[in-house]
Amino acid sequence: MMKHLLLFFLLLSLQTKAQNLDWVTKTGARRFPDASQEFSVNAYGAKADGKTLATKAIQKAIDACAQKGGGVVTFKPGSYVTGALFVKSNVHLKISKDVLILGSEKLEDYPDIDTRVAGIEMKWPAALFNVMDAKNAAVTGEGVVNARGKFNWDLYWKTRKEYDTKGLRWIVDYDVKRVRTFLVQNSSDITLKGLTFKNAGFWTVQLLYSDHLTVDGVVIRNNEDGSGPSTDGVDVDSSTWVLVENCDIDCNDDNFCLKAGRDWDGLRVNKPTEYVVIRKCIARRGAGLVTLGSETSGGIRHVLATDLYAKHTDNGLRIKSATTRGGTIEDIYFQNTEMDSLNTAFQFNLNWYPAYSYSTLPAGYTYETIPAHWKSMLQKVTPVEKGIPYAKNIYVRNVKVTNAQTAFVATGLEQSLLKNFVFTESSIQAQELGVMEYTSDWYFDQLKLFIGKKQPKKKTGGVEDEERLK
Repeated sequence: MMKHLLLFFLLLSLQTKAQNLDWVTKTGARRFPDASQEFSVNAYGAKADGKTLATKAIQKAIDACAQKGGGVVTFKPGSYVTGALFVKSNVHLKISKDVLILGSEKLEDYPDIDTRVAGIEMKWPAALFNVMDAKNAAVTGEGVVNARGKFNWDLYWKTRKEYDTKGLRWIVDYDVKRVRTFLVQNSSDITLKGLTFKNAGFWTVQLLYSDHLTVDGVVIRNNEDGSGPSTDGVDVDSSTWVLVENCDIDCNDDNFCLKAGRDWDGLRVNKPTEYVVIRKCIARRGAGLVTLGSETSGGIRHVLATDLYAKHTDNGLRIKSATTRGGTIEDIYFQNTEMDSLNTAFQFNLNWYPAYSYSTLPAGYTYETIPAHWKSMLQKVTPVEKGIPYAKNIYVRNVKVTNAQTAFVATGLEQSLLKNFVFTESSIQAQELGVMEYTSDWYFDQLKLFIGKKQPKKKTGGVEDEERLK
């Protein structure tokens, strides 16, 4: 009896702690550009013919708007071809419903910038839209941005085939420079709202080294022209006070992903991702509804993911890292969510994808002649203990899983146990229970498991799947 009482009070204490989310209301952009003066890109020479490169004309309108203290940059109806654009402080770039933005299919239209990609700081092509070193800016509208990224995908798969045979899987993602669609970097109080993004060349939305950001009502469709590699949905990367809501993502990698740097370079930078809310969103195809990692070096903490829906996403809640990453994942709240037709409902792996995660220079290459980003990847983490990642204090509540292949794949490390994972008031229907290795202090309260059989149907009066996914 005493043992059961102690367990009851422990669970009560953990649930109470899990509701301490006073910081949630402080996430998101605190300001929005309020100047109303209008700057039409057409007045600066942009042609809406879907053929003429309009980069310079659009940029002139943005620059003029910024120089006049802010305002709204607008487009007449039509299609505009453009390379990299740079949105400035106090500028509201508005892409209306009858406007189509077409990304240039030439890499030279995206000049190299200093940035971070997949956890490593390096030179990389600018994104199609860039908000860098800016404050109080917004990109909104009901228009469509088709990045036309297939030229990036084709180059990647061609190079990947060559690199795999040479033992260079770990570096190919960094050597094939692909264009992101929307980048926020070193900025504050930025809003992205309402647009539909298609066919990203690489990550769709990356929020890097920034704070007080809102991504609201964005639709991402990256599977229309084929299977584009690494076309993540929204990546929150070493950024804080972020609100992502009302989004609908269909992509070919992680749907909503939190990152914080990779290996030696990420530990050097040491910037966390923290105070992030993801709510009222839909994930369709993709690698993970909510993924934490694999770039974990700066730490990922204080995250609330709630009121989400996933269908045909590979994984539900996912943690991935490696023994050279370091960093701690903690204080994560995943709740009030439904997930259907997944491969794995909960996948936690601290030694993820070794062929990609660990860098070894093959014979025939000399350290003196390789590129700088290769050297960053090959730099050893010392002491080695600094590279051990940790995951703890994860709270899952009121989550319903149906038609999953596997319920749990939880693999910690001998020197780093997956610790204090709490599952309450949830149900999981899966063909297999899965595996749990190197775990400690996992608690289950009112968790229903239906393994190898269908979950009993229950009339809820809720919305049917297809209606929910509209």
